Amino acid sequence: MDQQSAKLYMLLLGSKAPGRHVEQHDFFFGIASSLKQLVPDIKAFWRGATGNLHIDAYREVNYVDGYKIEIIPRDGTTTEQANKLFFINLGGYVAGKFAEQHHVILSVKASRAQALQDARDTAFFETNTIAGNREANAHIDDKYGFDVDDIYNITEMLTPAQKAKYRIRITPAEGLADDKVHLGYFPLNKL
Repeated sequence: MDQQSAKLYMLLLGSKAPGRHVEQHDFFFGIASSLKQLVPDIKAFWRGATGNLHIDAYREVNYVDGYKIEIIPRDGTTTEQANKLFFINLGGYVAGKFAEQHHVILSVKASRAQALQDARDTAFFETNTIAGNREANAHIDDKYGFDVDDIYNITEMLTPAQKAKYRIRITPAEGLADDKVHLGYFPLNKL
């Protein structure tokens, strides 16, 4: 892959796993110059998925919270950036809906604590908590003092090979357009 064309992709994968009644989903982050180049990493990530493994949504991550997101080669330096890119998966409930609702956030912050605070300040927390039902609060996960389903520094979600070869550079950027989110059913063999 040409170092200049390396991009960070965020994917929502879907598959009806053997023995399950409904489609399951998971998020995948990968670095490549195209979605097609990610197919081997996607299959390795979701072992055991049958031929129905597919992408339900994807985004090329270029701009988050007023910052430009770039993929650059590792050059041997160990200088750490002040800001990091976080993935947060919020969970919550709406009265009368037989499902947990989710809200996904990408956030550029200096620490997990700051990213969590921003997540806590979203409208999702206001609208996906059932008053008087402590078990049905919007959440992020008990180990954080309030409930968050998941929070990761994006570098934790990359393959070891990608971490060894690339790093994420985050720089302030004003006026960039929001990343386009592509929704639909994208079979891996059609990429």
